[in-house]
Amino acid sequence: MNMSNITEDGRYYGGYDHRVHESGDHDFYVHDNIWDTYRSLHPLQLLLDPERKRDMIRSYLRMFEQSGFLPQFPSLRGDLPMMTGNHAAAMIVDAYRKGCRDFDHELAYRAMKKNAMEWTMLPWVNGPLTELDRVYLDKGFFPALGKGQTEWVKEVDAFEKRQAVAVTLEHAYDDWCVAQMALILGYQDDYAYFMKRAQNYRNLFDETIGFMAPKTADGNWVKEFAPKLGGGLGGRDYFSECNSWVYTFHVQHDIEGLIELIGGQRAFEKKLDNLFTEQYDGPKYAFLGQFPDATGLIGQYCQGNEPAFHIPYLYNYAGAPWKTQRRTREIMKLWYQATPAGICGDEDNGAMSSWYVFSAMGLYPVCPGKPEYEIGSPLFEETKLRLGNGSTFIIRANGASDRNKYIQSAKLNGQVWNNSRIEHRLLEQGGLLEFEMGSRPNKNWGIDRS
Repeated sequence: MNMSNITEDGRYYGGYDHRVHESGDHDFYVHDNIWDTYRSLHPLQLLLDPERKRDMIRSYLRMFEQSGFLPQFPSLRGDLPMMTGNHAAAMIVDAYRKGCRDFDHELAYRAMKKNAMEWTMLPWVNGPLTELDRVYLDKGFFPALGKGQTEWVKEVDAFEKRQAVAVTLEHAYDDWCVAQMALILGYQDDYAYFMKRAQNYRNLFDETIGFMAPKTADGNWVKEFAPKLGGGLGGRDYFSECNSWVYTFHVQHDIEGLIELIGGQRAFEKKLDNLFTEQYDGPKYAFLGQFPDATGLIGQYCQGNEPAFHIPYLYNYAGAPWKTQRRTREIMKLWYQATPAGICGDEDNGAMSSWYVFSAMGLYPVCPGKPEYEIGSPLFEETKLRLGNGSTFIIRANGASDRNKYIQSAKLNGQVWNNSRIEHRLLEQGGLLEFEMGSRPNKNWGIDRS
């Protein structure tokens, strides 16, 4: 799995200033699809090999020093401005909050903040702020074109479009990540500022339709927006390769706030249920013709694209962990098989398979940057995690099978455990998380989130 170490005889070529450098006290890593990999690959590598993760973060910081900005998709020849977001911020703050701290914190924060304040949010574009970015900074959302309008902003990529809703939601999460680093370093004013920006997702929730929706720069909703089919090819006018059914749940850092917007736990649970059953409004081939990257479909849920990865675990927040257990097992069985077509989407540098590794263990990091994991349904009767600090954490699922996918009860180091979330520090200490599995759901297990 990437990233790739390109150090050779203590030197490396920096595609960010086009010079050869001495590697010094750590190897230099490039090649990272950070839009894909921040979600589960980087957290998995951090769990298993924190020393290498430290070198990867240091490499990102060297790229910043050599180019002036954190890259989006670092490659051998420099940054490739692919996809959207300031997601290096997520990787960095996730590592720090999970104890991987041997890097220059001040430099990291300066890099994260500079990207958030001085670099365009436009997808597939590198460069300074545009008039569209200034709308985000002033009004708290990235503006979409109105119905029938022709693009006039020259910086917008002609194929990738504005992706205005996805840009707003993804940067709201990234701004939350920047805020966490500001808090760690004691920059209270910055923390307050970026936490306010982290709430920008609220500006695009249209309560009249119950979905995230696009607004024009004047603050009006785009007319005749369709949550399922709006946005053209790949939804790119408003989204990144998926539709609003998926992106409405893209609030990793504030699920509780999203639940409030949607109308409470029961309404949120129903919304999730509908996601997995909603059909295509026409032939499936026509839907896939518009959304070719939305593969691995179960209803409108698409396992084959990364923005959906965390969604099955959101039932834990809705007081229905048994549905997380059911859905994650269904996804693993249906969309991951030992065949030539055994992965249902682009692997994207380990993104797809790292989701499976986490889910097969029965864990998932819904929000990188929070040192915790949601509990799903362990696939194996026993999994041993040999952690980077030398300790071993065992996940034992007594009786686990295709039929026995529901957690009946759990113990952590012999003590009753009734929380569908577990903190990173408990894994790091080593120990035993033991589940009793059964064929029928225990709807009372895991509802204690304290």
